[in-house]
Amino acid sequence: MNKKIILAIIIVIILAVIIYQFALKKEESTFTLTEVVRGNVSQEVSETGQVNKGEEINLSFRNSGRIAKIYVEVGKNVKEWEILARLETDELQIKLQEAKSVLAIAKKNLDILFAGASSEEIKIAQTKVDNNQIALDTAKQDLKDTYEDALNTLDDSYLKAYNAQNKVNSIQRTYFTENDQEGVKVKENKAKIETAVSLAKTYLDTAKADSKNENIDTALLELKESLNDIYEALEIIREVCEEPNYRNIVSSTDKTSLDTQKTNVNTALTDLVDSQQSIVSENLSINSAEGKLQTAKDELALLTAFPRQVDIDLYQAKIDQAQAQVNLLENQIQEAYLRSPVKGQIIEIKKRVGEIVQPSSQDVSIILLPAAPFEIEVDIYEEDVVKMDIGNLVDIFLVAFPNQDFKGKIISINPAEKLIEGVVYYEATIGSTSDSENWIPDKVKPGMTADLVIRTALRENVLVIPEDAIQKKDGKKIVEVFKNGDIKDREIEIGLQGSNYLVEITSGLEEGEEVILRQ
Repeated sequence: MNKKIILAIIIVIILAVIIYQFALKKEESTFTLTEVVRGNVSQEVSETGQVNKGEEINLSFRNSGRIAKIYVEVGKNVKEWEILARLETDELQIKLQEAKSVLAIAKKNLDILFAGASSEEIKIAQTKVDNNQIALDTAKQDLKDTYEDALNTLDDSYLKAYNAQNKVNSIQRTYFTENDQEGVKVKENKAKIETAVSLAKTYLDTAKADSKNENIDTALLELKESLNDIYEALEIIREVCEEPNYRNIVSSTDKTSLDTQKTNVNTALTDLVDSQQSIVSENLSINSAEGKLQTAKDELALLTAFPRQVDIDLYQAKIDQAQAQVNLLENQIQEAYLRSPVKGQIIEIKKRVGEIVQPSSQDVSIILLPAAPFEIEVDIYEEDVVKMDIGNLVDIFLVAFPNQDFKGKIISINPAEKLIEGVVYYEATIGSTSDSENWIPDKVKPGMTADLVIRTALRENVLVIPEDAIQKKDGKKIVEVFKNGDIKDREIEIGLQGSNYLVEITSGLEEGEEVILRQ
């Protein structure tokens, strides 16, 4: 091929690679980085209300109970958040102390989990491992000794089988040389004994030549079968000796000798069975010792291992559960106090000490006339009202005062629903804060429109990122962390999702890290 053509092809390839890499880098750079910073996350609800003249406020307890004390009387001027009355809290105080004890125990258990086992506990566990190792070694040595004893038993059994064979040979040659019925029967059983003895010799020699446990096990099994065959043959030969034609021919000495051989063979059979049972027993002992040793090792490993995350999570969950109970009881104790939501004057007390009250707007305890001449009423959509509580701060913008921002707070929420065009709303009343200078001026007229921004939640000085940085993968919340030129997914946990498009990060990120906002 022409050198110029080759050179041109090489240049084209190089240009293609450069263009591809440039395009790839351009594609990879289509994202924006944002830093994890500390800031405030707020959750807000925007509504429109109406200015009204200040009206009486019916005050009710938020929980049921018996009134323990009333601190005010009719006509008294009270400050904002001043205590007006309280319920009995003795039982709640007892439950709170119990809950705090449970919380303290839960925290202590987590501390113990992190601290790990004491040196004494570890020493005890190690001693248990050592003792079980000794027990296992002893069991293995016992098994070895049992197999050595089994070899001796095999030798003895073979010797008894061999002696029986010799005795039968002698009797056959002496008395049963004829081919009559009795002679044939004796010869057949003599041959059976010789076959059994020969087979026993083969397995015995194998076991002795290579003393593996499995060879000895096989020899025990086969010799037991051989001895059974020999015993049966001896019984038949002994019975033939009592046949009429030979009863007086075979000597009593030889008959006794045959009986002795039968006894010896039977004894050898018993010894073989005992050896097999001893081996089984020793193997069971080894299995048991191995199990106990492994259990001891596992216990030691558990004592010395760092706590598993699942165990940490379990203990932390118990702490969170106990803390939640403490918070609940403390909140109930706080709610046992009836406080004035605004500055005003007591105009009626409808309950007495000792009376039982219920958490209902109909069960009014004290009626208060606000000091401020105006208040704002607003209808809150049912989905938003669950986010609100008495005391939530409110930014107020009046059309008649376009350049001013007034401050207020929610002083009551009517628990009765209000249907507007088929949609459920709840009426909330907004009054002044303790800083009355920021409240709406006297020039405001009843009926004026008020644009409201109600702050339902606030997290200050927390880690925050824009909500656009968060993705969902496999049911988990994920962000892409950019570090040293690499992009890695990381699972996070979030807290408050703000109305300002910021999200509180409770775990998974650290201040200063950079995450990606995909375009």
